[in-house]
Formats: sequence, C-alpha cells, structure tokens
Amino acid sequence: MYNSFYGWYLKCQSDTQTLAVIPAVHNTKNKRTCSVQVITDDNAWIVTFTEDLFKRVGRNIFIEENRFGDKGIRLAIRTPQLTVRGNLDFGPLRPLKYDIMGPFALVPFMECRHSVWSMRHSVTGNVCINGKKYSFRNARGYWEGDQGGSFPKEYIWTQCSFKGGALMLSVADIPMAGLHFTGIIGVVLWQGKEYRIATYLGARAARIQNKTVRVIQGGIELEVWLLEASGRPLKAPAKGDMIRTIHESASCRAFYRFKKKGRTLFAFETDRASFEFEYPC
Repeated sequence: MYNSFYGWYLKCQSDTQTLAVIPAVHNTKNKRTCSVQVITDDNAWIVTFTEDLFKRVGRNIFIEENRFGDKGIRLAIRTPQLTVRGNLDFGPLRPLKYDIMGPFALVPFMECRHSVWSMRHSVTGNVCINGKKYSFRNARGYWEGDQGGSFPKEYIWTQCSFKGGALMLSVADIPMAGLHFTGIIGVVLWQGKEYRIATYLGARAARIQNKTVRVIQGGIELEVWLLEASGRPLKAPAKGDMIRTIHESASCRAFYRFKKKGRTLFAFETDRASFEFEYPC
C-alpha cells in the first residue's frame, strides 16, 4: 500500500449560511483510515473512523451512517465534541464538458489530481450541528474532489457561486520530473457559457501577491482578491497522512473580475466566497 488519499469537497450555501463537508480515505504506512471534516462559517471539526466503516459504491461514499453522492448528503455523527444530523438533497448536477485536468489526467505519478463533479446545483434540506440548525431552501451547491499523495506545497483555491454563474480557480506549485511549474485550472460559468482556464490551454499567472491572483489566457483574464479571511484550520494530506494544517475561509469577503478581450463581463465583491491562500503573503 502506497501513501495516498482520496477525498471529496461538498459545499452547500444559502444567502446566510455555509456548510461544507469533506469525506476522505487516507492510506499511509500500511494503515488505512477515513474521516469526515465539517466546516461552517465560524467553525471546523474533523472526525476519524476506522477503515472498515468506509465504502465507495460508484459515485457514492459511505462512512458509517454518513452518505455522500449524486443525490445529496446524509449526516449522522456523534462524538463528545460534535453532534451532526440531517439530510440535504441535491438537484441536477452541472458537470464540466470534460475533465478539469485535461491532458494532465493521463500523466502518471502526479502529486495531486483534481476533479470537479458539479459547478452548481440546488440544495434543499436541514442539518443540525451541535444544536444549531442549518436550513437550505433551493440553496447553491458545489462538488469537487482530490486524489494523490499530497496537496501542493503552495497554492490558492477559490470558489464562488453568484447570480448568473459560478467559478472556481486553483493556482499551485506543481512538481514534475524533478522540476516545478505553476499550474492553473479554473472554470467560469457565466450566463450559460463555460470558460475553461488552464495551463494546458496557455493560461499563466501574471500575479500572485498580497492575497491577489491574476491569470491570463489569450483574451481572457480573471482576477481574484481575498479581502478579508475567516480561515478555519483543516487537515490536509502530506504523503497520504492527514498531518498538514491549512486554513480555509468557507465564507469570506472577496472580489472577482472577469474580462474577455478587454471587456469586463462581471466584477463584484461578495461575502460568500470560499478561499484557501497557501502562498506566502
């Protein structure tokens, strides 16, 4: 058994509340464990389980009584620190036209492979977390995944759903064959059209500085600013073991601007952005 991890990130968000869950399985030193991380606007928890409680059936993950998949999420967790119970139903998923990794999906031994299962879908249901109710009525959902050995040493990741569209962007230091390069994958959905931004399409990072990222690809330009973080500590994989601590703002202030051939298609500030900024400030 080699050191590896496999995990999903499922985010549910209304105009007032955010809930994200990360079911994962990790293999390290001939030991296999699984976990569920729960992230809200103002807190984060991780619960570990033994390997025999993990099961994957098609596009569904089961960890004890918890279920994650195409149709939604069922949560049933009870520990001294965390009690979670509820069900969230998903509407039709909005998958990408093709794999977000493009030709890199065929490259062996990559440190981390990313997947986007749904850029936007509706979420309906209720979850109670330590006595607090999270209620979603035709709210917005997003679903992605990662697998490999480790998260990139340095990276930024952001995701946001907004009126008329949704976006995600990841810019990361990628090791390959003893070299390093800045890898970019991103998608902007805007008024029914999908814009793909990626290294394999010629995207480059024009700026990564002061919590600001600007990427350019031909006549397309996307800028993101992390204006005010609300980072909560999460566990992330390092050689398969969940020993690295990163900080995610599940819902924070950010600014986004998207241009095509010099014309601004949208520019807005929001307090509902999700952000991880793991580059030096």
